[in-house]
Amino acid sequence: MASIIPSPSTTATARRTLSLKEKIAYGMGDLGNGFMFDLGQAYLLKFYTDVAGLPAAAAATVFVVTKLFDAFMDPLAGVVIDGRRTVSRFGRFRGVMFYSSIALGILTVFSFVTPGLSQGVNLAYAYASYMAWGVLYSFTNIPYGSLASVMTQEPVERAKLASFRQAGSVLALLITGVAFMPIVLAVGSDRVGYGVAAAAMAVAGVLCFFATFRYTRESVPVVRTGEKLTAKSFITTVVTNRPLLALVIMTVFSISAYNVKTSMIVYFTQYYLGDVRLLPYVNVISIGSSIIGILLIPFLTRLIGKKRTALYGFLLAVVADALNFILPTNTVLFTALFSLSFIGVALPNGITWALVCDVIDFGHWRTGVRREGITYSVFNFSRKIAQSVAGGLAGFGLSAIGYIPKVQQTSGVLAGMKGLQTLYPCVALAVAALVLAVMYPLTDRKMEELVFETHAAEGTDPAGPAPQD
Repeated sequence: MASIIPSPSTTATARRTLSLKEKIAYGMGDLGNGFMFDLGQAYLLKFYTDVAGLPAAAAATVFVVTKLFDAFMDPLAGVVIDGRRTVSRFGRFRGVMFYSSIALGILTVFSFVTPGLSQGVNLAYAYASYMAWGVLYSFTNIPYGSLASVMTQEPVERAKLASFRQAGSVLALLITGVAFMPIVLAVGSDRVGYGVAAAAMAVAGVLCFFATFRYTRESVPVVRTGEKLTAKSFITTVVTNRPLLALVIMTVFSISAYNVKTSMIVYFTQYYLGDVRLLPYVNVISIGSSIIGILLIPFLTRLIGKKRTALYGFLLAVVADALNFILPTNTVLFTALFSLSFIGVALPNGITWALVCDVIDFGHWRTGVRREGITYSVFNFSRKIAQSVAGGLAGFGLSAIGYIPKVQQTSGVLAGMKGLQTLYPCVALAVAALVLAVMYPLTDRKMEELVFETHAAEGTDPAGPAPQD
């Protein structure tokens, strides 16, 4: 028999508005997430090739294998989270998220340490440390992402939450992009400096997750059927949710494009632009520019809806990346077009989190069962596949073009770096836009109707009082 499990901190109502404090606190979670996640995407490949002494192809294999392992960990984490029969006083998601983030911070530091022994030992350590990191990341990020779906069901509020989340993500990318390498260089030893810089970012990340844990609340009434969550229920969630499938395919292309950019930029500045010390300046301008896109999300979603906003963002990024590939490169022109691409990508990247909440509600309406953890884990599965593609493409690409660390690169290698930095993201983002345009059917008006029908069927109240600070 179905039962409604109310959040312990609120009445069983899906309140329609959130306080500014809750929105900021939610965004702090992705700031904390970025402090630990972005390091792996932006600097771990460089650490493996230039500090641990791993060949580029071997380092790429670490990314591919560990990210595929992580991808299959996500559904397991989602089943565990959704399948719990009891809810703690912190709610379904907040406690799991915070306590997992502490262990994640520790493993972030371990990932940027190398035994310094034989290449085989260093490679084995890289596999073990990054796989362990991935397990804790699943149990941190899945409850964090699922949290938004139980904070509110109002489309505009969800778009605002997505904006705050994307703002946190961009701020983390900005801080790590500007501060990480200067910390490494200041220490003087790459082997020690990477670990010190990772420790500083990990501490900041855990503190950010504490803010999310402390100042957010779970308020949407959740109907649980008491069913045993199995592989069948997982497959059912995917098969019966076409918008989720579209979102998964779109994400594989969009996130792989974004992550190839962040993985390659440290190589591109050092060798193509000629000075790795340019990296903080390129990052602060390009990543900082994406704040423009984030600030536009609430306005554009009210004006033209979430789907069209994301499509226009993809279009801007595709054009900017295409021009960066075609035109002769200098630091100023590259940075300007790179910044335009980041502004464009910020729109779909930010809105995606609101779309995840929508597909959770769609699945609830379609099946009568609400599976936040499983649905979010399916989406996160696609992100891990994208990260695997990005890590493999960057690493294997470097190997294929003949990259050798710490030497003057040939013109052929430099041309290959430019292709990895600009052409692949251009093509991948174009495919992502096509998938969203053709396969994703949900509009904001449709979501309003689905949420109303779901609450009417279950006898729950779709709106409640706004929270008090």
